[in-house]
Amino acid sequence: MERLDGIAPVLEANADENEELGRLNDETAKALRDSDAFLVGIPRDLGGYEFSPRQVIETIAKISYADASAGWSFMALQMVTGTTAAYLGREAADELFPDVRGGRYALIAGQGTKLGTAVKVDGGYRITGHWHFASGISMASHIHTAALCEETGEALIFTFPVERARLVDNWDVMGLRATCSIDYVCEDLFVPDAYVYQIATMEPRNGGAIYRLGLANMSGICHTGWALGVGRRMLDEMRALAAKKTGLPNASVDTDHFYAAYAEAEAKLRAAHAFAMQVWADNEATLDRGEHLTTEQETLTRLMLNHTTWSVQAVGQTVYKWAATAALRRGVLQRFFRDLHAGTQHVTSGPVVLQRCGKWLAGLAPDAEWVFLDLREKR
Repeated sequence: MERLDGIAPVLEANADENEELGRLNDETAKALRDSDAFLVGIPRDLGGYEFSPRQVIETIAKISYADASAGWSFMALQMVTGTTAAYLGREAADELFPDVRGGRYALIAGQGTKLGTAVKVDGGYRITGHWHFASGISMASHIHTAALCEETGEALIFTFPVERARLVDNWDVMGLRATCSIDYVCEDLFVPDAYVYQIATMEPRNGGAIYRLGLANMSGICHTGWALGVGRRMLDEMRALAAKKTGLPNASVDTDHFYAAYAEAEAKLRAAHAFAMQVWADNEATLDRGEHLTTEQETLTRLMLNHTTWSVQAVGQTVYKWAATAALRRGVLQRFFRDLHAGTQHVTSGPVVLQRCGKWLAGLAPDAEWVFLDLREKR
């Protein structure tokens, strides 16, 4: 955390240039890599830090507090890199992570919420597809992507060098502009068996308890940390702005209405943080006993992420209202406001997941279980 405090000025100073570039510039990328922050998701037996869920949340929150796009890129890269290290076998792990503490390891981007197609062939698979949202790919050496093998009915994750895909430079968006969340395309690309694992696996081949969460729950850790860091920064920016405005003629921050609104926003953010820590403390205790999360725990984990995301969105709306024209101008508040509203659109915080949480919690799906982001009847 002290190292991350040390690079925060670099992340902040480069944020505007990163937006113009549509990616994290070389100085920002080097600062993140040199801090060893990417080791937080890599299994300890491969040389990583293997942080606990709550430690990962706090790490992502700190980076996101400095710059939301840097935090988003970091959370995606560290999660995909760490889970790839955990779920692939030793042959692939040795090739991708030969000397983690010495800085020799792959950084892996990509996504797994949209499936391409895979055909089983001798020694591996041939995959074809067009995928979106490869956040942080400008820093990546490899891609992880999802495809469905129709022959077996299995949804699988494939890992391969980034230069083997065709990158599509189409990230023209309102917020999170520096994340380089572009599309990529593969056409009949061969991937060896050693670089393939089942998308829904919760059985790590490297590393310990945290990797029994599976990809969907690991993603929930990341987005929770990002939202909490962004919300804290926006409230702190509003507090600093209020200090500048107070005492001026007709200052809106010198009204009881503002005092109450700021208090409510602070309560929303702190309640979201407390809910997140409570859920993950309970989850960690289950993992430490060598067990997998129950359906109730997985439901609460998804519900907590939705609650955190939309609580922080409400905080952002409050800040935007009371910052007045200061939030319109180019600067930290405007950028964080845009980034926040881009982040709320992620599928993990969407309305369908929330509806499924409510269905299970209301007792209307007693025999269901979570498969990635879907609630299905148990087999």
